[in-house]
Amino acid sequence: MNLTINNLSKTYSNGVQALVNVSLTIPNGLFGLLGPNGAGKSTLMRTIATLQEADNGEIWMDDLNVLEQKQELKQTLGYLPQEFGFYPKDRAFNLLDQLSMLKGIKDKSERKQLVEYIMKKVNLWDDRKQRIGTFSGGMKQRFGIAQALLGNPKLIIVDEPTAGLDPYERRRFHNLLAEIGKDIIVILSTHIVDDVSNLCSNMAIIDKGRILLQTDPGEIIKDFEGKIWEKDIIGINMEDFEKEYHVISTRLFAGKNFVRIFSETDPDNDFKSVESILEDVYFYTLSTRS
Repeated sequence: MNLTINNLSKTYSNGVQALVNVSLTIPNGLFGLLGPNGAGKSTLMRTIATLQEADNGEIWMDDLNVLEQKQELKQTLGYLPQEFGFYPKDRAFNLLDQLSMLKGIKDKSERKQLVEYIMKKVNLWDDRKQRIGTFSGGMKQRFGIAQALLGNPKLIIVDEPTAGLDPYERRRFHNLLAEIGKDIIVILSTHIVDDVSNLCSNMAIIDKGRILLQTDPGEIIKDFEGKIWEKDIIGINMEDFEKEYHVISTRLFAGKNFVRIFSETDPDNDFKSVESILEDVYFYTLSTRS
């Protein structure tokens, strides 16, 4: 199955161009949509989910015209938005049971089996009687995935799912996404580079409403091997430094400031060649193509 987006554009009433001729082909598996805050990620996710209209363009899921066959799309869609609303006083099992009724599952026994299966899948079965308002951030996100899994979806969209999670819950959530993304399309929209690096076999970088790059993360990192250099920049005037070198990022480590640059050749000047990572690709792409 492929999700195909052709020349999708959206301009808001205030004149902001949120999407500019966006074209993407998204296959089965985990797909990472990576970009800074305000890049257009959430606009694209809401448009795919048919929650808002595009000005022009097309979206197809195989032979299903998403923008014209909205109800058919919703029957195969699971969606976890950036801000997921819930009823804090409701108990987890009861709310999932109610949501499964809204998905059209009328038989009580069938609903019970489905909710039990999904709650075990997201590791919330032992907490099924707990009020959702008492859940931790990670538990709420796993509950969000649980409701997205109702109805056996072929497409799942998750928007900034790991923002605010502690490292343990983040890893747990990664494992869950990896498991459910084996046989369906899962679109992970995020500004966290490590989420895409750890999970996705296909990705795109978006900024200012434009797709800057679509690639395989592993392959693009190989293209940067031998071209990323780093040095300690204590006492260096960064304004002059940036005129001489293609700076892609800076970081603070163990009380020292380090700068990473892109260079096809050895820049000398005490630079050390370092292993390239997806973050280098991300910052390089933003600095040269946005």
